[in-house]
Amino acid sequence: MNFPYHRQKRLGVVDIAALMLVVGAVGLFFHRLTVVIQYKWEWEAIPSYLFRFDLQTGELRPNMLMQGFITTLKLSVWSMVTAFGIGSLCGVMRARGARLYRFIGWLYVNTVRNIPSLVLVFIFYYFISSQFFDTLDLDARLRGSSAPLRAIMEFLFTSEDRINVFFSAVITLALYEGAYVTEIIRGGLSGIPQGQWDAAYSLGLSPVQTFFSVIFPQTLRRVFSPLGGQFISTIKDSAIVSVISVQELTFQGMELMSATYLTFEVWITVTLLYFVLTFSLSRFMAFLEERYARYG
Repeated sequence: MNFPYHRQKRLGVVDIAALMLVVGAVGLFFHRLTVVIQYKWEWEAIPSYLFRFDLQTGELRPNMLMQGFITTLKLSVWSMVTAFGIGSLCGVMRARGARLYRFIGWLYVNTVRNIPSLVLVFIFYYFISSQFFDTLDLDARLRGSSAPLRAIMEFLFTSEDRINVFFSAVITLALYEGAYVTEIIRGGLSGIPQGQWDAAYSLGLSPVQTFFSVIFPQTLRRVFSPLGGQFISTIKDSAIVSVISVQELTFQGMELMSATYLTFEVWITVTLLYFVLTFSLSRFMAFLEERYARYG
């Protein structure tokens, strides 16, 4: 099945009017802060909280906001990958599994989707993660490992003193987002005609070969757009783990605001940094979608 390719349309009257309305609303916001409330803007302080100059090494290093940005990026990527794995497995169980597997998938989806994300974060961190990771002594083992291994773990994840809470956040986000990915995958699999399975079996393919070579690629193509939307939602939902002191972008923004009282400067900058992440991912997904539409 080939997706129709449409050229992007030029901006119409409605688009221009909506853009002007947004620009006017933003202008009114800044006008009221500056003139009515007489808020004193200190934008010159923000760059120093993004990057700092290390006098000892002479290098430019990430400061609080950029460190939070990098942590958010790592947290989102690992949560997306893990959620996709969980969602794919449970989606297959929901769509093609035996009755027991379907029930397990249904129980997981309906349990997670009906619990507020904040409550899920607290439940997993205080009642599960704090016991499980403390038993493993993951942070202590990492501190006792070689310097190259610690450097790799810090590059991929975070430093050894924060590794437990980082993994807790990743697993919590993955479980939460995985419930939605499950339903996306289930819907895609349910839309594949039974004839696709029968045709693959008639060619002598095993059930595993049929699924990974014939069925799953078609499923991914069908659910590409909703998966992209769910991955973007993962980036935005990652802010919730700031409540367990994961030093991601929102947490660093709150710490910086309480220390400097640069309320609007800090949160506008945080908003723009989140926008960079989500908009970049949305444009990348749009590029891939366009490639599918052109070349099939």
